[in-house]
Amino acid sequence: MFNDIGALELLTLVVLAVLVFGPEKLPKVIQDVTRTIRKIREFSDSAKEDIRSELGPQFKDFEFEDLNPKTYIRKQLTNGNDELGLKEIRESFDLRKEMAEITDAVNGRESASPTGAAAAASGAAAGAPDLLKKPAQPAKDERPPFDADAT
Repeated sequence: MFNDIGALELLTLVVLAVLVFGPEKLPKVIQDVTRTIRKIREFSDSAKEDIRSELGPQFKDFEFEDLNPKTYIRKQLTNGNDELGLKEIRESFDLRKEMAEITDAVNGRESASPTGAAAAASGAAAGAPDLLKKPAQPAKDERPPFDADAT
């Protein structure tokens, strides 16, 4: 419940509680707060059990945490069934493999994966520029092309 409270913050809260309630009333306040928290938890647990019993046996796996959209989606994606082809979609977002293929092509090395060679061959066939081919060097007397929009 208080996972992100440090020691200094906890000490500050204790000092503040002593200043606000006083040393004589502080134990009574702590007892009242803990009793209230205990009653709220008991009420919450009994409400959950009532809902589960009313839903019937077909909802025996029902967890209230599943009502959180993040938890529900995470559970559905990691469930193990791949009816929608989600594994293929997840693997297609692997940018490290694509960046390694591009780096190999720029540095003039052969790609280690067979998809890189196939992609390079299909790119050359489609009229895309070949990254493995070095560009032609202009003659020394030749001026570089002038781009009026760039100036």
